[in-house]
Amino acid sequence: MTERPDPFSPDVLKADPFLHLAGRLVPGGHVLPVRVYYEDTDFSGIVYHANYLKFMERARSDHLRLIGVVQGELFGQAQEEAPGFAFVVRSMTLDFQRPARIDDVLEVHTTPVEVAGASITLSQKVMRGGELIVEGKVKVAFVAQGRARRIPDALRQAMKAAQDEAPQV
Repeated sequence: MTERPDPFSPDVLKADPFLHLAGRLVPGGHVLPVRVYYEDTDFSGIVYHANYLKFMERARSDHLRLIGVVQGELFGQAQEEAPGFAFVVRSMTLDFQRPARIDDVLEVHTTPVEVAGASITLSQKVMRGGELIVEGKVKVAFVAQGRARRIPDALRQAMKAAQDEAPQV
Protein backbone atom coordinates (compact mmCIF):
# COMPACT_ATOMS: atom_id res chain seq x y z
CA MET A 1 0.00 0.00 0.00
CA THR A 2 1.26 3.49 -0.84
CA GLU A 3 2.05 5.75 2.12
CA ARG A 4 0.14 9.03 1.84
CA PRO A 5 0.94 12.30 3.60
CA ASP A 6 -1.39 13.38 6.38
CA PRO A 7 -3.79 15.84 4.69
CA PHE A 8 -4.02 17.83 7.92
CA SER A 9 -0.30 18.11 8.67
CA PRO A 10 0.95 21.67 9.32
CA ASP A 11 2.84 21.75 6.00
CA VAL A 12 -0.19 20.68 3.98
CA LEU A 13 -2.51 23.06 5.84
CA LYS A 14 -0.11 25.94 5.25
CA ALA A 15 -0.39 25.26 1.51
CA ASP A 16 -4.19 24.99 1.69
CA PRO A 17 -5.68 26.52 4.86
CA PHE A 18 -9.21 25.56 3.70
CA LEU A 19 -8.51 21.85 3.32
CA HIS A 20 -10.91 21.14 6.17
CA LEU A 21 -13.71 22.01 3.73
CA ALA A 22 -12.80 18.90 1.67
CA GLY A 23 -14.53 16.45 4.03
CA ARG A 24 -12.65 13.58 5.60
CA LEU A 25 -11.07 10.27 4.72
CA VAL A 26 -12.69 7.28 6.38
CA PRO A 27 -11.79 3.59 6.21
CA GLY A 28 -12.56 2.62 2.64
CA GLY A 29 -13.11 6.07 1.20
CA HIS A 30 -14.23 9.62 1.79
CA VAL A 31 -17.15 11.54 3.29
CA LEU A 32 -18.13 15.09 2.27
CA PRO A 33 -20.79 16.97 4.24
CA VAL A 34 -23.12 19.11 2.12
CA ARG A 35 -25.79 21.51 3.38
CA VAL A 36 -28.85 21.90 1.17
CA TYR A 37 -29.45 25.55 0.26
CA TYR A 38 -32.46 27.19 -1.36
CA GLU A 39 -30.63 27.22 -4.72
CA ASP A 40 -30.39 23.40 -4.57
CA THR A 41 -34.15 22.90 -4.43
CA ASP A 42 -37.02 23.00 -6.88
CA PHE A 43 -40.27 24.93 -6.43
CA SER A 44 -41.50 22.37 -3.88
CA GLY A 45 -38.47 22.73 -1.57
CA ILE A 46 -37.01 19.31 -2.47
CA VAL A 47 -33.47 18.93 -3.84
CA TYR A 48 -33.61 19.05 -7.64
CA HIS A 49 -32.42 15.67 -8.95
CA ALA A 50 -29.52 17.06 -11.05
CA ASN A 51 -27.99 18.71 -7.99
CA TYR A 52 -27.09 15.31 -6.55
CA LEU A 53 -24.70 14.99 -9.51
CA LYS A 54 -23.00 18.22 -8.40
CA PHE A 55 -22.72 16.99 -4.82
CA MET A 56 -21.22 13.70 -6.02
CA GLU A 57 -18.75 15.46 -8.35
CA ARG A 58 -17.55 17.67 -5.49
CA ALA A 59 -17.07 14.61 -3.33
CA ARG A 60 -15.01 12.84 -6.02
CA SER A 61 -12.82 15.94 -6.43
CA ASP A 62 -12.29 16.34 -2.68
CA HIS A 63 -11.59 12.63 -2.30
CA LEU A 64 -8.72 13.04 -4.78
CA ARG A 65 -7.49 16.11 -2.91
CA LEU A 66 -7.35 14.26 0.42
CA ILE A 67 -5.60 11.16 -0.95
CA GLY A 68 -2.81 13.42 -2.14
CA VAL A 69 -3.67 13.87 -5.81
CA VAL A 70 -2.92 17.48 -6.70
CA GLN A 71 -5.21 18.00 -9.67
CA GLY A 72 -3.04 20.69 -11.30
CA GLU A 73 0.01 18.38 -11.20
CA LEU A 74 -2.09 15.46 -12.40
CA PHE A 75 -3.25 17.46 -15.41
CA GLY A 76 0.36 18.39 -16.18
CA GLN A 77 1.45 14.73 -16.02
CA ALA A 78 -1.55 13.65 -18.08
CA GLN A 79 -0.81 16.28 -20.72
CA GLU A 80 2.75 14.89 -21.06
CA GLU A 81 1.58 11.26 -21.23
CA ALA A 82 -1.44 11.84 -23.48
CA PRO A 83 -1.80 15.25 -25.17
CA GLY A 84 -5.42 16.32 -25.63
CA PHE A 85 -6.59 14.21 -22.66
CA ALA A 86 -9.89 14.38 -20.81
CA PHE A 87 -11.55 12.63 -17.91
CA VAL A 88 -15.06 11.68 -18.96
CA VAL A 89 -17.96 10.06 -17.17
CA ARG A 90 -18.33 6.77 -19.06
CA SER A 91 -21.38 5.57 -17.18
CA MET A 92 -23.44 6.43 -14.15
CA THR A 93 -26.36 4.77 -12.44
CA LEU A 94 -28.45 6.48 -9.79
CA ASP A 95 -31.15 5.16 -7.51
CA PHE A 96 -33.20 7.83 -5.75
CA GLN A 97 -34.58 6.54 -2.45
CA ARG A 98 -35.86 9.55 -0.50
CA PRO A 99 -36.09 13.32 -0.96
CA ALA A 100 -33.76 15.79 0.73
CA ARG A 101 -34.99 19.27 1.64
CA ILE A 102 -33.70 22.74 2.30
CA ASP A 103 -31.39 22.99 5.34
CA ASP A 104 -30.75 19.22 5.44
CA VAL A 105 -27.14 18.28 6.08
CA LEU A 106 -26.20 15.42 3.78
CA GLU A 107 -23.06 13.32 3.60
CA VAL A 108 -21.71 12.06 0.29
CA HIS A 109 -19.81 8.80 0.83
CA THR A 110 -17.35 7.84 -1.92
CA THR A 111 -15.72 4.41 -2.14
CA PRO A 112 -13.37 3.22 -4.90
CA VAL A 113 -14.66 -0.03 -6.40
CA GLU A 114 -12.29 -0.77 -9.29
CA VAL A 115 -9.17 0.78 -10.77
CA ALA A 116 -8.82 -0.61 -14.30
CA GLY A 117 -6.53 0.28 -17.20
CA ALA A 118 -8.37 3.31 -18.52
CA SER A 119 -11.17 3.74 -15.98
CA ILE A 120 -12.00 4.08 -12.31
CA THR A 121 -15.33 2.94 -10.84
CA LEU A 122 -16.61 4.53 -7.65
CA SER A 123 -19.62 3.86 -5.46
CA GLN A 124 -21.31 6.92 -3.97
CA LYS A 125 -24.08 7.26 -1.42
CA VAL A 126 -25.82 10.43 -0.32
CA MET A 127 -26.96 9.98 3.26
CA ARG A 128 -28.94 12.03 5.78
CA GLY A 129 -27.93 10.61 9.12
CA GLY A 130 -28.36 6.87 8.70
CA GLU A 131 -30.95 7.31 5.93
CA LEU A 132 -30.01 6.57 2.30
CA ILE A 133 -31.15 9.37 -0.03
CA VAL A 134 -29.42 8.52 -3.34
CA GLU A 135 -27.10 5.68 -4.30
CA GLY A 136 -24.92 5.74 -7.39
CA LYS A 137 -22.09 4.12 -9.24
CA VAL A 138 -19.90 6.10 -11.63
CA LYS A 139 -17.24 4.97 -14.07
CA VAL A 140 -14.78 7.69 -15.08
CA ALA A 141 -12.58 7.04 -18.12
CA PHE A 142 -9.35 8.68 -19.26
CA VAL A 143 -9.31 9.48 -22.98
CA ALA A 144 -6.99 11.28 -25.37
CA GLN A 145 -7.64 12.11 -29.00
CA GLY A 146 -10.93 10.23 -28.88
CA ARG A 147 -9.49 6.95 -27.53
CA ALA A 148 -9.27 5.35 -24.10
CA ARG A 149 -5.80 5.67 -22.58
CA ARG A 150 -4.08 4.26 -19.52
CA ILE A 151 -4.77 6.34 -16.42
CA PRO A 152 -1.71 8.43 -15.36
CA ASP A 153 0.44 6.61 -12.82
CA ALA A 154 0.04 9.20 -10.02
CA LEU A 155 -3.74 8.87 -10.08
CA ARG A 156 -3.62 5.09 -10.52
CA GLN A 157 -1.36 4.67 -7.47
CA ALA A 158 -3.40 6.99 -5.24
CA MET A 159 -6.73 5.42 -6.23
CA LYS A 160 -5.33 1.89 -5.91
CA ALA A 161 -4.14 2.68 -2.37
CA ALA A 162 -7.59 4.07 -1.49
CA GLN A 163 -9.25 1.00 -3.02
CA ASP A 164 -6.97 -1.36 -1.07
CA GLU A 165 -8.10 0.34 2.14
CA ALA A 166 -11.80 -0.10 1.26
CA PRO A 167 -13.68 -2.84 3.12
CA GLN A 168 -14.41 -5.87 0.95
CA VAL A 169 -18.13 -6.18 0.26
